[in-house]
Amino acid sequence: MEPLYAPPGYLTAHQVARLLGIALGGVRQLVHRGQLTRAGGSPRQPLFAVHDVTALDTKRRMRAAA
Repeated sequence: MEPLYAPPGYLTAHQVARLLGIALGGVRQLVHRGQLTRAGGSPRQPLFAVHDVTALDTKRRMRAAA
């Protein structure tokens, strides 16, 4: 279940998945691989910093374009 509210500057795991165009399990794998770091929340409902997610998205798009 997706939380209804994320503080300004943070995204829920569901929002990250939607933004990156991946499944929720893909977000877990990014965290496991160290490519994305949790920035708060709870173990069951983590939050991610917007700047970390946008940096990762930019990096992934540049790699795909190359």
